[in-house]
Amino acid sequence: MNKKMTITSIQKAKGVQPLVMITAYDALFAKLLESSSDMILVGDSLNMTFGGKPDTLSATLEQMIYHTKAVCEGAKNSFIICDMPFGTYTSKDDALKNSIKVFQETKADSVKIEGGADKSEIVKHLTSNGIAVCGHIGLLPQAFRSEGGYKIKGKTKEQKQQLLTDAKTIEEAGAFCMVIEGVKPDVAREVALSVDIPVIGIGAGKDVDGQVLVFSDMLGLFEEFTPKFVKKYLDGASLIKDALQNYSDEVKSKEFPKEEHTY
Repeated sequence: MNKKMTITSIQKAKGVQPLVMITAYDALFAKLLESSSDMILVGDSLNMTFGGKPDTLSATLEQMIYHTKAVCEGAKNSFIICDMPFGTYTSKDDALKNSIKVFQETKADSVKIEGGADKSEIVKHLTSNGIAVCGHIGLLPQAFRSEGGYKIKGKTKEQKQQLLTDAKTIEEAGAFCMVIEGVKPDVAREVALSVDIPVIGIGAGKDVDGQVLVFSDMLGLFEEFTPKFVKKYLDGASLIKDALQNYSDEVKSKEFPKEEHTY
């Protein structure tokens, strides 16, 4: 069993060893993923993969707490991060109240907040009150409606400067690490070099401090679409369908259960 990561060991990994982060939403998969990951993110992407919704926006705090509890039970030796869902950190007071609820009701080690300089005061308020925060800059899934879709960042000088500003202000606000999503690789690299905390990429190239993927994407379980930045390490959906069809065929033919499966 790997030694559980801490905020200190996560920060010390910068420039030394790329960090592995992956999402999980239940105890079963969390236990399977634990030995291969440095951090497990209970992402609000569960609203899409588990809930079948078209986006993350309707995920609730109660849902996130429920799934975070399950993940913490399954991966007791992992550093667990709970995504704060849309609408739960619109003000400093709301952010603190809702983050305290997460910390009191789960064993999560950190929360994750989307936003850059505009959310720095909220991040600072949380960290100064004992809440560990993972930042999230670049493409922000919770802001896709206001931005007119999921748009890659870092294409212009202005966007590059904003990302550098976002990263620095989030670091100064006390975040121990941050996710950078949907950013041109050369810009993501500059962002990672500009701060002293780890920058974990998703769709941001390899020259950052680690990577995060949604487990159902990388295991080939989510069939509706595959983002460009995802590598499928397993054709999970086909394997599961084949196994289920085999089960169905054996039930109908009475090949299952055999004597060894019977008391």
